Amino acid sequence: STEERTLYEAMRQKALEKIEEGASTKGGARHLQILAEISRLRQLSCHPKLVFPDSSLKSSKLELFSSLVEELIEGGHKALVFSQFVKHLALLEALLKSKKIKYQYLDGSTPQKKRQQRIDAFQEGKGDVFLISLKAGGVGLNLTEADYVIHMDPWWNPAVEDQASDRAHRIGQKRPVTIYRLVSQDT
Repeated sequence: STEERTLYEAMRQKALEKIEEGASTKGGARHLQILAEISRLRQLSCHPKLVFPDSSLKSSKLELFSSLVEELIEGGHKALVFSQFVKHLALLEALLKSKKIKYQYLDGSTPQKKRQQRIDAFQEGKGDVFLISLKAGGVGLNLTEADYVIHMDPWWNPAVEDQASDRAHRIGQKRPVTIYRLVSQDT
C-alpha cells in the first residue's frame, strides 16, 4: 500500500543515515549495524507490526496471504507456509485462528516429541496449513500432504529456502507442488 511504501522508504532513509553516522566504526561492529538495519527493513516489508508493535497499519502481504490461503483451501489444497521470523508466524497464526482455519505450527522452540506429533497430524489430514519457521523446517521433514508452499519472506541463502520447499517434494508426493514467494515490491 502507499502507506506501507512511505513507511518503508522513511525507514530505509533512516537506516542509511545510521549507517553513515557509524561509518567510522571499524570491523565487525559496522557489519553488525548494517545487518541489523537490513533485518529491520526485511521485517517491515513483511508486516509493520514486526518493527512497530503498536502500529495500526495493515499489511498488504498479510491480506494477500489471507486471500491466497482461502483460495487454496476452497480448491482442496494444503500449504506449507515458511517465514524466517517467528513473530511473523505469530501474526499468520492469529489470522488463521480468526478465520477458523485448521493448521499445525512448528518453530525452533517446539520440543522434539511435539514436533513429530504435529508432523504426523498434518500428514493425517489434521490441518490445511502448516506454519513453519524456516530454520525449523529446513531438514528432516516429510510433508507430502501439502501441494503448495508459501514463502512469506526471502531467506538470506536461497539454498535454504529451496531445501525448505523440498519438504513437499518427497517420495510419496502424488501431486505437482506449486511454490509462491511473497516479496514486497521495491524492497
